[in-house]
Amino acid sequence: MYFLIFNKEFILVFKKNKSSPNMKVIYGRILLIFLISMLSLAVFAQSSPYKGGSGKYAKLVWFDEFNYNGLPDTVKWNQESGYLRNKELQYYTIARKENALVQEGYLTITAANDSLKIDDKIYPVTSASLITKGRKEWTYGRFEVRAKIPSSLGTWPAIWTLGANMKSVGWPACGEIDILEHVGYMPDTLHFNVHTAKYNHVKKTGKGTKILLFRPTTDFHVYAVEWFNDRIDWYLDDKKVFSYLNEGEGETSWPFDKPQYLILNLAFGGAWGGLKGVDITSLPQKFLIDYVRIFQ
Repeated sequence: MYFLIFNKEFILVFKKNKSSPNMKVIYGRILLIFLISMLSLAVFAQSSPYKGGSGKYAKLVWFDEFNYNGLPDTVKWNQESGYLRNKELQYYTIARKENALVQEGYLTITAANDSLKIDDKIYPVTSASLITKGRKEWTYGRFEVRAKIPSSLGTWPAIWTLGANMKSVGWPACGEIDILEHVGYMPDTLHFNVHTAKYNHVKKTGKGTKILLFRPTTDFHVYAVEWFNDRIDWYLDDKKVFSYLNEGEGETSWPFDKPQYLILNLAFGGAWGGLKGVDITSLPQKFLIDYVRIFQ
């Protein structure tokens, strides 16, 4: 709206003064009007509610647009370190640009075969895992991430949440929401799951779905969940693809009435990612995140 109004003024100013000899003044006015219109657009975009999904969560309460350069913002993110879970091959590093770097408007998480040496010990494969634990947690809301995933034999990128009470109640009792998982040996399949005490692994008694999408690694896609007190809905590029319902049976099937924190990570190998083997020569692989937005 502002842009159209200012553009009209832009034309009027130019027409009114096109015969004036002082063209510097005219161009100065044009530039000023253009800058004001752009600023107005930016303010409007920041304040306007999200219009996708159900539309029930419209207030932007937390975000990272990655419009800076360097290491991930430590006000918003913590990083995990070490060999953490699922017998994965990567060693997660902290504050290492080779594994987590923000530049050109993206967060890039890189899994690399770079033989990192720490205290005379060699860690052949490295990567990064960013978490909001200790920074910010949420109960209910829309979690939206625009990302471009990698794929080779062994890659396992994920966008997910864990219950902030995991240390006291354990996993999977704390609850896990997998906004997205992808394993390289299933290149055209996207996975959306939950883990609870009752519903853990999909192959057994789990709750989740998988979506076939041809070559999902060639472009960015928007992965989102909308988490309510009675259900969790999954969206792929704003199309609802799965819902998990609160069965009303208590915390064993619905631990999702307590805060959860967000995780972005790129694993390599492990119990699922390496189920069909790994191709170590395919590294490095990069997981690109354009933005993260949380609405409530």
